[in-house]
Amino acid sequence: MIALSPRRPAGLRFGLRFGLRVALLAAAMAAPAVAEPTVADLQRQIDELKAVIAELKAASAKPPAAPAPTAPAPAATAAAAPAAAPAPSRPITVASAPIVLTPPSKRGKAWYERLTLRGYTQLRVNEIVSGDATAPAGVSRLRSIGDGNITDANNFSFRRVRLILQGDLSDHFSLYLQPDFASAISNQAANERREGFGQLRDAYVDWFPLQDRSLRLRFGQSKVPFGWENLQSSSARLALDRTDGINTSVPTERDLGVVAYYTPPRVQAIWNRLSADGQKLFGNYGAFGLALYNGQGTNRVETNNRLMFVAMGTWPFALDGLGLDGQVFEIGGAVMRNRVQPEIRTGGVSPISYTDNRVGVHAMLYPQPIGFQAEWNWGTGPEWDPATRTIQAKPLTGGYVQAMGRVKESPLGPFMPFARWQYYRGGFKAGINAPRLETDELELGIEFQPAPPLEFTISYGHAKRREADERRSGRAEGDLVRAQLQWNY
Repeated sequence: MIALSPRRPAGLRFGLRFGLRVALLAAAMAAPAVAEPTVADLQRQIDELKAVIAELKAASAKPPAAPAPTAPAPAATAAAAPAAAPAPSRPITVASAPIVLTPPSKRGKAWYERLTLRGYTQLRVNEIVSGDATAPAGVSRLRSIGDGNITDANNFSFRRVRLILQGDLSDHFSLYLQPDFASAISNQAANERREGFGQLRDAYVDWFPLQDRSLRLRFGQSKVPFGWENLQSSSARLALDRTDGINTSVPTERDLGVVAYYTPPRVQAIWNRLSADGQKLFGNYGAFGLALYNGQGTNRVETNNRLMFVAMGTWPFALDGLGLDGQVFEIGGAVMRNRVQPEIRTGGVSPISYTDNRVGVHAMLYPQPIGFQAEWNWGTGPEWDPATRTIQAKPLTGGYVQAMGRVKESPLGPFMPFARWQYYRGGFKAGINAPRLETDELELGIEFQPAPPLEFTISYGHAKRREADERRSGRAEGDLVRAQLQWNY
């Protein structure tokens, strides 16, 4: 029996009343369920508990009452206490499973809604204005491995017609697909060359194992990370063609394999700044790259069961601390080890695998407003030997030096003048019988951008070249005027 004296503070009385109610509720909850409660029953029980808590708070806020002068009244019995509290009108039961209220899930974009389609087209015209446009049999004509439409009879041509499908499949995977519809096929009718064929250029998927996407693993056909200008997109390059010295390392720039790229956040921040400024970058192929490829070249069947190994590194330095605000200097290099079997004139590929090893370096000062760019590489590769009339592994060397300027605003829109000198001595493994090339060329040009989707380039070049045909000897010399209109979409 617990006696509640009127002399006890009101807070204590309400506390006891609250404790008794909680005890009754606990006993009711422990009793076997007789029926599933409705939402109204649960709400009523919550309201009753809220009322008790409100009474307790109100009583605690009042000052304690003064003791009564009269004698204490007879103590109330504990049995009377439950009668003072309002009892529930019906048994309280708890559902066997909790009620969970969850907001409707937000549906993210499906993978096919994250894809984008873009591309570019290059329309060219080449004109040999003087020199050896033609030559007798066995003598070199003025030709280029960078553009097969430099001839004595050609006018307009499509150099590239590219469509690019790319996008994120998820937060950690993305795809890239690029065909080219300006490829040529030879020997279709009496050795006639046919233009406008579609050919696969890139087809790969990237996996980003880290949340910040600083590391990517690339699977499929993609660019080989050897040579800065090889990695740079043809849509961004100033000169119309890549140089012989660098491009002969990986003709068509691509192969089938696996590559890992890593880009530290501070390097990515510098490249993002250059991209926002409109600079012509080489594309984000990582500050460091390691790769394994078949080694035979783009869209060619592997023939020797050996892999090509490539390692690349490049690092940009912001020169703001030296008082050159906005200037960035980038330097790097690459190494390639491979065995290759060139095509031979009698048909098929050579039964012998030849050494195809190179090491290269590059340097770049981005034009703000004046810049410089240079690359050089050395190595050993397959080359036709006229004395023995066989293909042999021989030394090679070559590269280029380029100066360029950048004017962001003018009545004709932004424009970039450039001057480039290139040099190469060595074999051309992508040609039949791996013919020897001997290239010296000076090229002057300027690129205008009259509207954001349009780029117009015109150039003049003086060249001394050995034609990429082992049946022709000597070097041709001449002058070329070339123009290109590129539209981006």
